[in-house]
Amino acid sequence: MPGRLRSSGWLVPRGWARERVTGIEPAYSAWEADVLPLNYTRRRSRPYREQRMFFLSGGSQESDPSLLTRLTMCPRPVNCPLCRSPYYRLVVMVLSDRSIREALAAGHIKIDPLDEACIQPSSVDLHVDRYFRLFRNHTSRVIDVREDQEDLTELVDVGDDPLILHPGEFMLGSTTERVTLPDDLVARLEGKSSLGRLGLLIHSTAGFVDAGWDGHLTLELSNVANLPITVYPGMKIGQISFLEMTTPADRPYGSDGLNSKYRGQRGPTPSRYADNFRV
Repeated sequence: MPGRLRSSGWLVPRGWARERVTGIEPAYSAWEADVLPLNYTRRRSRPYREQRMFFLSGGSQESDPSLLTRLTMCPRPVNCPLCRSPYYRLVVMVLSDRSIREALAAGHIKIDPLDEACIQPSSVDLHVDRYFRLFRNHTSRVIDVREDQEDLTELVDVGDDPLILHPGEFMLGSTTERVTLPDDLVARLEGKSSLGRLGLLIHSTAGFVDAGWDGHLTLELSNVANLPITVYPGMKIGQISFLEMTTPADRPYGSDGLNSKYRGQRGPTPSRYADNFRV
């Protein structure tokens, strides 16, 4: 396909319709030629439900040429050897509040319980439950990841009383809500910024929720401040956002052969990493 050569060295096919945002008057520079078309592409996005039904019915880039306007993640040609597949270059979108409501109404996403007031512009607020797992630091000289860790922590029900998290302390908590995802959405769990400014972190590395997930979310609570922090059961603890995948997962979380360890978990669940050594 004839095209023109960008400063980046990639051949871009002619006919790629891109519209620059109005109000940007300076002439294109070499940097702008590469960056602005990616960040300022305008497109008319499909409603969430329409997009989902389109892909589930076997729709693809070939059956809908208008999808070329969504290829803003990769400036290379459609047959680029690095992309491997046209789906690689489809935009991965974060669901807006409207799309979240549509997905909830259709039963595509399930959050139980759910307060409508907790739906934010691009996320849903989640609350902390009254159950926590405290580490029994005196019972082990070292944490051996090959050994079961069921006895390393102790389950505590604080009722309506606040939990005091001391500086440098680490414990497990859980969301009040049970979250269920379909096979074409993943989610990100992040802390509330106001709590982060006080030094309360809600996860160390486990902020990613896989497609097909079903269960409560375990929180990895830590205090990086110099003073103790109170954690009240039922308070807003974090927010979850949803990202649409390029295609539904062939094997969602919990499928046979994946060794999924936490599907259906209730409350703060201790590590089951030792199961990896038994596979």
